Amino acid sequence: MTADEERELKTLSRPLVYGSAGILFAISVIVAASRLGEKAGRLSDWQALALGTTQGFSELLPISSSGHLILVPWLADWTYLEHHESFNKTFDVALHLGTLVAVVAYFWSDVVRYVAAWFGSVRRRAVATVDERIAWGVFFATIPAAIAGALGEEAIEKHLGQPWQIAIFLAIFAGLLWLADRRPQRYGIEGLTTRTAFLIGITQILALMPGTSRSGITITSGRFSGLDRDAAARFSFLLLIPIVFGAVLYKGLKHVVLESLPSGSTGPFIVGTLAAAGVGLIAIDLLLGYVRRHDYTPFVVYRLVLAAAILLAIATGVRSATF
Repeated sequence: MTADEERELKTLSRPLVYGSAGILFAISVIVAASRLGEKAGRLSDWQALALGTTQGFSELLPISSSGHLILVPWLADWTYLEHHESFNKTFDVALHLGTLVAVVAYFWSDVVRYVAAWFGSVRRRAVATVDERIAWGVFFATIPAAIAGALGEEAIEKHLGQPWQIAIFLAIFAGLLWLADRRPQRYGIEGLTTRTAFLIGITQILALMPGTSRSGITITSGRFSGLDRDAAARFSFLLLIPIVFGAVLYKGLKHVVLESLPSGSTGPFIVGTLAAAGVGLIAIDLLLGYVRRHDYTPFVVYRLVLAAAILLAIATGVRSATF
Protein backbone atom coordinates (compact mmCIF):
# COMPACT_ATOMS: atom_id res chain seq x y z
CA MET A 1 0.00 0.00 0.00
CA THR A 2 1.34 3.44 -0.93
CA ALA A 3 1.70 6.34 1.52
CA ASP A 4 -1.11 8.21 -0.26
CA GLU A 5 -3.43 5.22 0.05
CA GLU A 6 -2.65 4.94 3.77
CA ARG A 7 -3.46 8.64 4.24
CA GLU A 8 -6.75 8.29 2.38
CA LEU A 9 -7.78 5.42 4.67
CA LYS A 10 -7.42 7.72 7.66
CA THR A 11 -10.00 10.18 6.31
CA LEU A 12 -13.63 9.97 5.29
CA SER A 13 -14.44 8.16 2.07
CA ARG A 14 -15.06 10.41 -0.91
CA PRO A 15 -18.76 9.39 -1.36
CA LEU A 16 -19.39 10.15 2.31
CA VAL A 17 -17.58 13.50 2.07
CA TYR A 18 -19.49 14.70 -0.96
CA GLY A 19 -22.79 13.17 0.17
CA SER A 20 -22.57 14.88 3.57
CA ALA A 21 -21.44 18.14 2.01
CA GLY A 22 -24.31 18.04 -0.47
CA ILE A 23 -26.87 17.45 2.28
CA LEU A 24 -25.51 20.25 4.46
CA PHE A 25 -25.40 22.71 1.59
CA ALA A 26 -28.87 21.71 0.34
CA ILE A 27 -30.33 22.31 3.80
CA SER A 28 -28.65 25.73 3.94
CA VAL A 29 -30.16 26.64 0.55
CA ILE A 30 -33.63 25.44 1.64
CA VAL A 31 -33.42 27.46 4.87
CA ALA A 32 -32.25 30.52 2.92
CA ALA A 33 -35.08 30.12 0.40
CA SER A 34 -37.61 29.89 3.24
CA ARG A 35 -36.11 33.05 4.80
CA LEU A 36 -36.23 31.40 8.22
CA GLY A 37 -35.57 33.83 11.05
CA GLU A 38 -34.77 36.63 8.63
CA LYS A 39 -35.50 40.25 9.61
CA ALA A 40 -35.98 43.08 7.16
CA GLY A 41 -33.02 45.44 7.07
CA ARG A 42 -30.67 42.86 8.59
CA LEU A 43 -28.25 40.40 7.05
CA SER A 44 -30.39 38.24 4.77
CA ASP A 45 -30.28 34.46 4.68
CA TRP A 46 -29.03 34.62 1.07
CA GLN A 47 -26.19 36.91 2.08
CA ALA A 48 -25.39 34.50 4.92
CA LEU A 49 -25.32 31.67 2.37
CA ALA A 50 -22.82 33.58 0.22
CA LEU A 51 -20.62 34.34 3.21
CA GLY A 52 -20.83 30.78 4.56
CA THR A 53 -19.78 29.45 1.16
CA THR A 54 -16.94 31.97 1.09
CA GLN A 55 -15.82 30.91 4.56
CA GLY A 56 -15.90 27.22 3.68
CA PHE A 57 -13.59 27.61 0.70
CA SER A 58 -11.32 30.42 1.83
CA GLU A 59 -10.67 29.17 5.39
CA LEU A 60 -9.40 25.84 4.14
CA LEU A 61 -7.65 26.90 0.94
CA PRO A 62 -4.50 29.10 1.20
CA ILE A 63 -6.31 32.27 0.08
CA SER A 64 -7.39 34.01 3.36
CA SER A 65 -10.88 33.69 4.81
CA SER A 66 -10.66 36.90 6.87
CA GLY A 67 -9.70 38.80 3.73
CA HIS A 68 -12.50 37.30 1.65
CA LEU A 69 -15.11 37.91 4.36
CA ILE A 70 -14.22 41.59 4.13
CA LEU A 71 -13.90 41.70 0.35
CA VAL A 72 -17.23 40.02 -0.50
CA PRO A 73 -19.38 42.58 1.39
CA TRP A 74 -17.08 45.34 0.09
CA LEU A 75 -17.58 44.31 -3.53
CA ALA A 76 -21.31 43.64 -3.09
CA ASP A 77 -21.84 46.82 -1.05
CA TRP A 78 -23.31 44.94 1.92
CA THR A 79 -22.78 47.28 4.85
CA TYR A 80 -24.87 45.67 7.59
CA LEU A 81 -22.04 43.72 9.24
CA GLU A 82 -19.74 46.73 9.07
CA HIS A 83 -22.26 48.89 10.94
CA HIS A 84 -23.42 46.24 13.45
CA GLU A 85 -20.37 45.01 15.31
CA SER A 86 -22.20 42.73 17.76
CA PHE A 87 -23.97 40.89 14.95
CA ASN A 88 -20.72 40.62 12.99
CA LYS A 89 -18.87 39.04 15.93
CA THR A 90 -21.56 36.45 16.64
CA PHE A 91 -21.94 35.64 12.93
CA ASP A 92 -18.18 35.12 12.77
CA VAL A 93 -18.54 32.48 15.51
CA ALA A 94 -21.17 30.66 13.42
CA LEU A 95 -19.00 30.64 10.29
CA HIS A 96 -15.93 29.33 12.11
CA LEU A 97 -18.01 26.68 13.84
CA GLY A 98 -18.98 25.43 10.39
CA THR A 99 -15.40 25.02 9.17
CA LEU A 100 -14.37 23.50 12.50
CA VAL A 101 -17.05 20.83 12.09
CA ALA A 102 -15.80 20.14 8.56
CA VAL A 103 -12.17 19.64 9.60
CA VAL A 104 -12.98 17.52 12.68
CA ALA A 105 -15.35 15.32 10.67
CA TYR A 106 -12.90 14.84 7.81
CA PHE A 107 -9.94 14.02 10.06
CA TRP A 108 -11.94 12.31 12.82
CA SER A 109 -9.75 9.20 12.97
CA ASP A 110 -6.60 11.35 13.07
CA VAL A 111 -8.09 13.56 15.79
CA VAL A 112 -8.97 10.57 17.97
CA ARG A 113 -5.55 8.99 17.43
CA TYR A 114 -3.56 12.14 18.21
CA VAL A 115 -5.66 13.07 21.24
CA ALA A 116 -5.23 9.54 22.63
CA ALA A 117 -1.49 9.71 21.89
CA TRP A 118 -1.16 13.05 23.68
CA PHE A 119 -2.92 11.84 26.83
CA GLY A 120 -0.90 8.64 26.74
CA SER A 121 2.31 10.66 26.51
CA VAL A 122 1.24 12.89 29.41
CA ARG A 123 0.38 9.87 31.53
CA ARG A 124 3.74 8.20 30.87
CA ARG A 125 5.68 11.49 30.89
CA ALA A 126 7.48 10.47 27.75
CA VAL A 127 7.24 10.88 23.97
CA ALA A 128 7.72 7.42 22.52
CA THR A 129 5.84 7.29 19.19
CA VAL A 130 5.43 9.32 16.00
CA ASP A 131 1.79 10.03 16.88
CA GLU A 132 2.82 11.38 20.28
CA ARG A 133 5.43 13.63 18.69
CA ILE A 134 2.90 15.01 16.19
CA ALA A 135 0.35 15.53 18.96
CA TRP A 136 2.86 17.52 21.00
CA GLY A 137 3.81 19.40 17.85
CA VAL A 138 0.21 20.51 17.39
CA PHE A 139 0.02 21.44 21.09
CA PHE A 140 3.12 23.64 21.08
CA ALA A 141 2.36 25.12 17.66
CA THR A 142 -1.02 26.32 18.95
CA ILE A 143 0.34 28.36 21.88
CA PRO A 144 1.86 31.39 20.06
CA ALA A 145 -1.17 32.06 17.85
CA ALA A 146 -3.60 31.51 20.73
CA ILE A 147 -1.85 34.11 22.87
CA ALA A 148 -1.50 36.60 20.00
CA GLY A 149 -5.12 36.12 18.95
CA ALA A 150 -6.46 36.66 22.46
CA LEU A 151 -4.39 39.80 22.93
CA GLY A 152 -4.49 41.50 19.56
CA GLU A 153 -6.86 40.02 16.97
CA GLU A 154 -9.49 42.75 17.12
CA ALA A 155 -6.93 45.58 17.09
CA ILE A 156 -5.04 44.09 14.14
CA GLU A 157 -8.18 43.54 12.06
CA LYS A 158 -9.32 47.07 12.85
CA HIS A 159 -6.09 48.69 11.65
CA LEU A 160 -5.04 46.26 8.89
CA GLY A 161 -8.38 45.20 7.44
CA GLN A 162 -8.90 47.72 4.64
CA PRO A 163 -9.25 46.35 1.07
CA TRP A 164 -6.03 47.97 -0.18
CA GLN A 165 -4.12 46.46 2.73
CA ILE A 166 -5.66 43.05 2.07
CA ALA A 167 -4.51 43.30 -1.56
CA ILE A 168 -0.94 43.94 -0.45
CA PHE A 169 -0.93 40.99 1.96
CA LEU A 170 -2.49 38.72 -0.66
CA ALA A 171 0.35 39.55 -3.06
CA ILE A 172 3.21 39.42 -0.54
CA PHE A 173 2.26 36.05 0.89
CA ALA A 174 1.50 34.68 -2.57
CA GLY A 175 5.14 35.34 -3.40
CA LEU A 176 6.31 33.60 -0.23
CA LEU A 177 4.10 30.57 -0.95
CA TRP A 178 5.54 30.34 -4.46
CA LEU A 179 9.12 30.50 -3.16
CA ALA A 180 8.44 27.93 -0.44
CA ASP A 181 6.84 25.56 -2.91
CA ARG A 182 10.02 25.50 -4.99
CA ARG A 183 11.77 23.79 -2.06
CA PRO A 184 12.36 20.02 -2.24
CA GLN A 185 9.84 17.73 -0.54
CA ARG A 186 12.14 16.07 1.98
CA TYR A 187 9.78 14.36 4.45
CA GLY A 188 6.17 13.67 5.37
CA ILE A 189 4.24 14.54 8.50
CA GLU A 190 5.79 11.55 10.32
CA GLY A 191 9.18 13.32 10.09
CA LEU A 192 7.94 16.57 11.66
CA THR A 193 9.87 17.51 14.82
CA THR A 194 8.37 19.39 17.75
CA ARG A 195 10.78 22.28 17.14
CA THR A 196 9.72 22.65 13.50
CA ALA A 197 6.05 22.37 14.47
CA PHE A 198 6.49 25.16 17.02
CA LEU A 199 8.18 27.40 14.44
CA ILE A 200 5.33 26.76 12.01
CA GLY A 201 2.92 27.65 14.81
CA ILE A 202 4.65 30.98 15.38
CA THR A 203 3.99 31.96 11.77
CA GLN A 204 0.24 31.59 12.40
CA ILE A 205 0.43 34.93 14.18
CA LEU A 206 0.85 36.58 10.78
CA ALA A 207 -2.57 35.23 9.79
CA LEU A 208 -4.19 37.77 12.11
CA MET A 209 -3.63 40.21 9.23
CA PRO A 210 -6.52 39.79 6.75
CA GLY A 211 -5.18 38.69 3.39
CA THR A 212 -2.39 36.53 4.83
CA SER A 213 -4.31 33.24 5.28
CA ARG A 214 -3.79 30.95 8.26
CA SER A 215 -3.66 27.85 6.10
CA GLY A 216 -1.52 29.71 3.57
CA ILE A 217 1.16 30.81 6.02
CA THR A 218 1.36 27.44 7.78
CA ILE A 219 1.61 25.63 4.43
CA THR A 220 4.28 28.14 3.37
CA SER A 221 6.35 27.66 6.51
CA GLY A 222 5.83 23.91 6.33
CA ARG A 223 7.10 23.81 2.76
CA PHE A 224 10.08 26.02 3.68
CA SER A 225 10.94 23.46 6.36
CA GLY A 226 10.92 20.62 3.81
CA LEU A 227 7.50 19.07 4.42
CA ASP A 228 5.95 17.53 1.32
CA ARG A 229 2.87 19.26 -0.09
CA ASP A 230 0.36 16.80 1.32
CA ALA A 231 1.94 16.85 4.79
CA ALA A 232 2.07 20.66 4.84
CA ALA A 233 -1.66 20.83 4.07
CA ARG A 234 -2.54 18.11 6.58
CA PHE A 235 -0.57 19.69 9.38
CA SER A 236 -2.19 23.04 8.56
CA PHE A 237 -5.63 21.45 8.92
CA LEU A 238 -4.65 19.80 12.21
CA LEU A 239 -3.47 23.17 13.54
CA LEU A 240 -6.81 24.70 12.61
CA ILE A 241 -8.70 22.48 15.05
CA PRO A 242 -7.36 23.75 18.43
CA ILE A 243 -7.04 27.35 17.19
CA VAL A 244 -10.57 27.59 15.80
CA PHE A 245 -12.04 25.51 18.66
CA GLY A 246 -10.50 27.92 21.15
CA ALA A 247 -11.69 30.94 19.18
CA VAL A 248 -15.24 29.56 18.86
CA LEU A 249 -15.33 28.71 22.56
CA TYR A 250 -13.96 32.10 23.65
CA LYS A 251 -16.04 34.20 21.26
CA GLY A 252 -19.08 32.01 21.79
CA LEU A 253 -18.99 32.56 25.54
CA LYS A 254 -18.22 36.26 25.16
CA HIS A 255 -20.59 37.22 22.36
CA VAL A 256 -23.29 34.53 22.40
CA VAL A 257 -23.66 33.08 25.92
CA LEU A 258 -22.90 36.19 27.99
CA GLU A 259 -24.68 38.53 25.59
CA SER A 260 -28.13 38.16 24.05
CA LEU A 261 -28.20 37.08 20.42
CA PRO A 262 -28.88 39.97 18.05
CA SER A 263 -32.38 40.13 16.58
CA GLY A 264 -32.67 38.41 13.22
CA SER A 265 -29.64 36.21 13.78
CA THR A 266 -31.25 32.75 13.85
CA GLY A 267 -31.67 32.23 10.11
CA PRO A 268 -28.32 33.68 9.00
CA PHE A 269 -26.47 31.74 11.71
CA ILE A 270 -28.00 28.41 10.68
CA VAL A 271 -27.46 29.06 6.97
CA GLY A 272 -23.89 30.32 7.41
CA THR A 273 -22.84 27.43 9.65
CA LEU A 274 -24.29 24.73 7.41
CA ALA A 275 -22.92 26.27 4.22
CA ALA A 276 -19.43 26.69 5.73
CA ALA A 277 -19.42 23.07 6.94
CA GLY A 278 -20.61 21.62 3.64
CA VAL A 279 -18.32 23.66 1.42
CA GLY A 280 -15.45 23.16 3.88
CA LEU A 281 -15.63 19.37 3.49
CA ILE A 282 -15.32 19.73 -0.28
CA ALA A 283 -12.47 22.25 0.00
CA ILE A 284 -10.42 19.90 2.19
CA ASP A 285 -10.87 16.95 -0.13
CA LEU A 286 -10.14 18.99 -3.25
CA LEU A 287 -6.96 20.52 -1.79
CA LEU A 288 -5.53 17.23 -0.53
CA GLY A 289 -6.38 15.43 -3.76
CA TYR A 290 -4.81 18.19 -5.82
CA VAL A 291 -1.53 18.68 -3.94
CA ARG A 292 -0.71 14.98 -3.97
CA ARG A 293 0.00 15.41 -7.67
CA HIS A 294 0.48 19.14 -8.26
CA ASP A 295 2.00 22.23 -6.65
CA TYR A 296 0.41 25.32 -5.07
CA THR A 297 0.88 27.58 -8.12
CA PRO A 298 -2.88 27.99 -8.89
CA PHE A 299 -3.42 29.50 -5.44
CA VAL A 300 -0.46 31.84 -5.94
CA VAL A 301 -1.91 33.00 -9.25
CA TYR A 302 -5.38 33.43 -7.75
CA ARG A 303 -4.04 35.58 -4.93
CA LEU A 304 -2.06 37.78 -7.32
CA VAL A 305 -4.99 38.21 -9.72
CA LEU A 306 -7.34 39.05 -6.85
CA ALA A 307 -4.87 41.56 -5.41
CA ALA A 308 -4.53 43.24 -8.81
CA ALA A 309 -8.32 43.33 -9.24
CA ILE A 310 -8.79 44.96 -5.84
CA LEU A 311 -6.22 47.66 -6.56
CA LEU A 312 -7.70 48.22 -10.04
CA ALA A 313 -11.21 48.61 -8.59
CA ILE A 314 -9.86 51.18 -6.13
CA ALA A 315 -7.76 53.03 -8.76
CA THR A 316 -10.70 53.32 -11.17
CA GLY A 317 -13.11 54.47 -8.48
CA VAL A 318 -15.36 51.40 -8.76
CA ARG A 319 -14.91 50.88 -5.03
CA SER A 320 -13.37 52.98 -2.29
CA ALA A 321 -10.05 52.05 -0.70
CA THR A 322 -11.66 51.70 2.71
CA PHE A 323 -14.62 49.74 4.07
